[in-house]
Amino acid sequence: MSRMSKRDVLKKADELNVKFVRLQFVDILGIIKNVAITIDQLETALNGEIMFDGSSIEGFTRIHESDMYLKPDYDTFAIFPWHKEEGSIARLMCDVYTPEGEPFIGCPRTTLKKVIKEAEEMGYEMHAGPEPEFFLFEKDNDGNPTTITNDNGGYFDLSPVDLGEKARRDIVLALQEMDFEVEASHHEVAPGQHEIDFKYTPVLQTADNVATFKFVTKRIAMEHNLHATFMPKPIFGENGSGMHVHQSLFKDGKNAFYDPEDELGLSEIAYHYIGGLLKHSKAFTAITNPIINSYKRLLPGYEAPVYITWSTQNRSALVRVPSARKDATRLELRNPDPSANPYLAMAVTLKAGLDGIKNEIDPGEQTTDNIFDLDSIERQQRGIDSLPGDIMKAVEYLNNDKVIKDTLGQHIYEHFVVAKEVEWHEYGTKVHNWELDQYLMKY
Repeated sequence: MSRMSKRDVLKKADELNVKFVRLQFVDILGIIKNVAITIDQLETALNGEIMFDGSSIEGFTRIHESDMYLKPDYDTFAIFPWHKEEGSIARLMCDVYTPEGEPFIGCPRTTLKKVIKEAEEMGYEMHAGPEPEFFLFEKDNDGNPTTITNDNGGYFDLSPVDLGEKARRDIVLALQEMDFEVEASHHEVAPGQHEIDFKYTPVLQTADNVATFKFVTKRIAMEHNLHATFMPKPIFGENGSGMHVHQSLFKDGKNAFYDPEDELGLSEIAYHYIGGLLKHSKAFTAITNPIINSYKRLLPGYEAPVYITWSTQNRSALVRVPSARKDATRLELRNPDPSANPYLAMAVTLKAGLDGIKNEIDPGEQTTDNIFDLDSIERQQRGIDSLPGDIMKAVEYLNNDKVIKDTLGQHIYEHFVVAKEVEWHEYGTKVHNWELDQYLMKY
């Protein structure tokens, strides 16, 4: 149920001198879109009467049924922290509706809300906390992004090594002005790489936050003449960018993953949830790691989790259980990356966990060794499988996993697969620099 009413939004917009409002939503591939309106149209927008052409949005609909309506979530009203002297700019996250007044089956936010409803029917409220990473790159003289990092810092470095600290600080301050609860921010392992972590929130708010975070980060980076990218692996030989997602379930106000009587402090619900994540991981990787470049991050040797197991003791496992207990008991899913559509990524992973609970899926014994130190024979003997090695293999697993496929729905599934097939074909037919470096002189 909404905390804010239409009247509350109108009053707040007047008090904050709002002149423009961005009605925001994401397409199937997770790219944020918006329809900008003047303040005079806000009441019309709050009534869900602002229309846009859905045929122009990736994977939305066909030309002859193109009219779509935006229905704002009143609770997502927030002010962007720029241009205030000219009048404030607000944003509202929106669900997409058909002209018949029905939720559009191709709306990723609606897809997540269906899983949330399923969890509620089981008595659970899902919370999630993301750890998105990104790179800051310099621009060339024409303003185009390069892959030249603006610093040579490493993990947790500060100025003067971390020259991106000021940009990162301004991003954090901007997010805080928008009522984000930022838990931490720091330089990551690779040069030019940064991480900003949010406090866990109900999962729909988490997905909204990730979508807004990516938009704000790019905007603030521009003010520093930098380009922010959420591409998972932009630099060969360096660690890629992930988006670890901490997940927990609450029931009757208590953390359902915690059991003080268990040796590890975990409930049967937590174990089964882990089992669901592991069982469906190959299929949901198509969604949590959705682009060709994602799989250049998911390689052994760069701290990326590629092995399907769980652990309380090391970070080489796909699912890690951090040491905190009681209300802070949670699971950390480590394979997602920030190119993922946050709504679909949250929907499929949380659905996998719920399926584990429903079917009491056993996650097996945890792996306490550093899996990166095991050779392929040792991993095989211990039954430790790996995530798919490329996007089309992941799509193949997705096609054969009814639970994850049904979570997306036929419309989103079909459009997503077609987009990946087109992407794969284009990638396969292009001549890349590696080929020129390897073959041009030799042959």
